[in-house]
Amino acid sequence: MNISGFVFFLAIIAGTLFITYSAARRTHTTHQFYAAGNRLTGSQNGLAIAGDYMSAASFLGITGAISLTGFDGFWYSIGFLASYLFVLFFIAEPVHHLGRFTVSDSIAVRFDAKPLRGCIAVNTLIISILYMIAQLVGAGTLLHALLHVDYAAAICIVGALMTVYVVFGGMIAASWVQIIKTILLLAGTLLVSLIVLARFDWSLLQLFDQASQATPLGEKFLLPGNLFEHPLETLSLQLALLLGTAGLPHIAVRFFTVSDAAAVRKSVGVAVSAMGAFYLMTVFLGFGAALLLNREGPLIGGGTENLAVIFLAENLGGEFLMAFVSAVAFATILAVVSGLVVTASSAFAHDIYSHIVRKGHATEKEQMIAAKCSSIGVGVISILLALGAQRLNVAFLASLAFAVAASVNVPVMICTIYWRRFTLAGAITGMATGLLASVCLVLISPNVMHPVTGWIKADPLFPLMNPGLVSIPLGFLGAILGSFFGRPGPEADASYDMTKVQAHTGMRQ
Repeated sequence: MNISGFVFFLAIIAGTLFITYSAARRTHTTHQFYAAGNRLTGSQNGLAIAGDYMSAASFLGITGAISLTGFDGFWYSIGFLASYLFVLFFIAEPVHHLGRFTVSDSIAVRFDAKPLRGCIAVNTLIISILYMIAQLVGAGTLLHALLHVDYAAAICIVGALMTVYVVFGGMIAASWVQIIKTILLLAGTLLVSLIVLARFDWSLLQLFDQASQATPLGEKFLLPGNLFEHPLETLSLQLALLLGTAGLPHIAVRFFTVSDAAAVRKSVGVAVSAMGAFYLMTVFLGFGAALLLNREGPLIGGGTENLAVIFLAENLGGEFLMAFVSAVAFATILAVVSGLVVTASSAFAHDIYSHIVRKGHATEKEQMIAAKCSSIGVGVISILLALGAQRLNVAFLASLAFAVAASVNVPVMICTIYWRRFTLAGAITGMATGLLASVCLVLISPNVMHPVTGWIKADPLFPLMNPGLVSIPLGFLGAILGSFFGRPGPEADASYDMTKVQAHTGMRQ
């Protein structure tokens, strides 16, 4: 067992539990549980957004992808970062002005229909659980590799911690865990990046040149086409990342934790700054791993590429630095899953229980009980599914979450805010079309169907790894056709005018 790693992991757990204890003393109402009482500043919320977004897939996965495929791995960093421009210009402020606790609240200002609210809530649960499974599997792999903890035990430990954070601390605890995680992640990434650059006399050209010579790809390492053979693959991935972020429920609800539009804009600005610095440094980490690790043999590849940054830290600073970087990765996972649990439990307690089951008449106490019980339920379900996914390729789950979010939520959000002719029938049709298209296309894609590595040993019926290029237009098409064939209600124009004014000014009529 890595003793340094054990100490770091205990410190992370103790620190996050202390944050939860402190937050629990300030979490007494649903407003505090769901939205941290709107008391976060723009800077705090920006760091929390970055902590919520920079998942294990970013820290471990992107570094591994760059170390293995070179330039193509950086497409993920570009897509993740550029997506916040779309969020800033089209989504952030309108969602803040329209909503209160959940994505459904933002849509209900214009279409206050239980079937639609239920559809959005179920979709939120699906996306959150898909995303959570991938994080939990990554946590199990990390703890098993560093501390030799049994995979099932590791999953249960992380699952129990995330449930405790949310049940007792709600959004306040989740937010501060994410803020601390962002600071640790940036510090750890900067430290390793500086050590890598120091090994090459602070010359990027020297790093890039030697990395391209050390890898099996040679000069192709610096060129596109190593991960995605066809340009349509790149386009589909970028489209899903660009629009998917705006539709991720656990990102959208972060805009309810601040008090005004100025704080929303500052939140996005701080988040983009933090993520921009981080994603830039993934280039140094990935190229450094490709060069330094390949010097000692092919330590990456064959399923171990997701641990490239861990191996790199060990190569540069021995057991101590490896333990620190692993603990940062662990904190990354804890921060993301806690945000996902808050979002999923809010969707169930606020949308399904309070508005559909209790028809808006649930008391504050009943809603808090429902929120905490649903947090436990989401945690248990995610743990059980992650245990079953131990030997499965779960890389597609994250991409599926982005594709579903972009195909289902984004068309409804955009049309609700910006299209007068949009109707309730269009909203339901668009969501159903986007969900069916994204899920079905993934099931017949190379992620699932492959003669050698697939769950189904057969040639894929759909050629693209990510369905966004097809499923996103289908989601918009379903919303448009549903609106044209469905009749607007008698107060459709007045409802749109009210939504438009509130979305852009915050004035409630």
